[in-house]
Amino acid sequence: MSTMQRTEDGSARVAVVIGGSGGIGSAVARRLAAQGMAVAVHYAGRAEQAEKVVDGITAAGGTAVALPGDVAEPDRMTALFDAVEQRFGGVDVVVNTAGIMLLSPLAEMSLDDFDRMHRVNVRGTFVVSQLAARRLRAGGALVNFSTSVTRLQTPGYAAYAATKGAVESMTLILARELRGRDVTVNVVAPGPTATPLFLDGKSEELIGRLASAAPLERLGTPEDIAESVAFLAGPGGRWVNGQVLYANGGIA
Repeated sequence: MSTMQRTEDGSARVAVVIGGSGGIGSAVARRLAAQGMAVAVHYAGRAEQAEKVVDGITAAGGTAVALPGDVAEPDRMTALFDAVEQRFGGVDVVVNTAGIMLLSPLAEMSLDDFDRMHRVNVRGTFVVSQLAARRLRAGGALVNFSTSVTRLQTPGYAAYAATKGAVESMTLILARELRGRDVTVNVVAPGPTATPLFLDGKSEELIGRLASAAPLERLGTPEDIAESVAFLAGPGGRWVNGQVLYANGGIA
């Protein structure tokens, strides 16, 4: 483990990673733990994967716990934040990687699918951001997740990009609303990243074309994205606030 990041009272900083059982979320949880943070690994329906993330962190000498909850339900998320504060004494970093992506031309997408994405991506981000705004200690950081598709206008992504556009708007406004709190609020917007969420349903030919679109000529990895989060959540990112960081290898 790297040098411990500590709060003013000398205790280890505490991070909550929403969606910590997923591809990017698990990489973020491991990376923040490597910075010396105690990490709460949130999961919705994948308890086994979350426990594997926790086991990996603890095996490397870190501190982590897996906690469940529906990201769109305030009572469940409040209970999660309460549990983290009771166990670790407070919350210093909140990273919300939870999201779903359902693709279809706008004219063909069902309202049920649109509402499913809105519930997780928009309502879920609102619930988590509201709790982060109320609970983060001075020197803290909130990092929400968008997508580089908001700049690419890719057919089939209209509904998904619309939910992430909402995430960007509410996050950047929240950064201004927290004036005087010594809390940074930013968005990471990944490009094509080799996660199950991204790869599901795509042909090898399509994946190859997407990989070659960036000047670096490859897909991003969860670890690439985790490095961006670690920067924003760590001491080097304290002067970055109210921004969207496009972590996409130059695709847009």
